[in-house]
Amino acid sequence: MLRVGDDDRWAYRYAITQPGRGESPDAAARRLSGVAAGDQDTVVHSTSWRHEADGRIVLTYAVCPDPEPWLPAVGVPVLEIARGEAPATPSPDRVALANVVAHAVRHLAFLMAEDPVVSRVLSGHPRLAAALEPVAAPV
Repeated sequence: MLRVGDDDRWAYRYAITQPGRGESPDAAARRLSGVAAGDQDTVVHSTSWRHEADGRIVLTYAVCPDPEPWLPAVGVPVLEIARGEAPATPSPDRVALANVVAHAVRHLAFLMAEDPVVSRVLSGHPRLAAALEPVAAPV
């Protein structure tokens, strides 16, 4: 769950679950974050997946804005993406939670520019929209 703090920096809360029997990953993400399927003011979007050494596939969702912004969150001072060593080896040796958050924020910035549904929702949250603008700028 992502938010922008009073200091204009990104912060997150995270939670882990597995889909229940017959439950889609989207539905599991909504259940975990407390967002109803019909919610028109919150983006729930799958932003990445990765393969863990133990064989698990981890699917990451961004939920923005955080539906419970009064709960404690972890600040992210710098949005740093984890990268592989070479073009043909894209998986980094280590992925920290802050790297996953950075990727999710960049993904939302891309969607803000390219997806009219996401753009409409996030534009309704001016602080979030303003925080996504510099992220979407070319590096």
